[in-house]
Amino acid sequence: MRHGKKVNHLGRKSAHRKALLRNLTIALITHKRINTTLAKAKALRKYAEPLITKSKTNDTHNRRTVFSYLQNKDAVNELFSTVAEKVGDRPGGYLRVIKTGFRLGDGAETAMIELVDFNEVYNKDGAKSSGKTRRSRRRRGGTKSSNTEQKTAGTAAAAAAATTPAPPADAPASGEEE
Repeated sequence: MRHGKKVNHLGRKSAHRKALLRNLTIALITHKRINTTLAKAKALRKYAEPLITKSKTNDTHNRRTVFSYLQNKDAVNELFSTVAEKVGDRPGGYLRVIKTGFRLGDGAETAMIELVDFNEVYNKDGAKSSGKTRRSRRRRGGTKSSNTEQKTAGTAAAAAAATTPAPPADAPASGEEE
């Protein structure tokens, strides 16, 4: 039985699992977003986030440690330059896993895993530029507030303005002669 064991073996021997996670991490660092199964995405998050944390301090020891995990110079350079620059002030949670449905061939649950700071749609900066957020709360009690009275008065004035006929477009203005 595997009670209390936190590592998802992903149906592979240890060497195969390490190679899989290494290749997924390299692909994630180079492309910033990849599609895979949900189980692999969750295992990848536990594997890659400590490496991203190490990349925040650019020294020889951390570079060698990350290289021992990845074995790819281009990915290490990308991680320590571009990725570390974006995640420098973030205290953790560098990756986001979004479920994308089920695969047609075998029914496996698929997911997209991406670096949080490289998605312009979901970041806080994108939400701020879209405008202010609208909040509403339920009132307690049955009394009407002055805001609802103002709204009803405003709608009555708008209804009265809508019932008055507008002059035809080709008619001359009242102050002008023909």
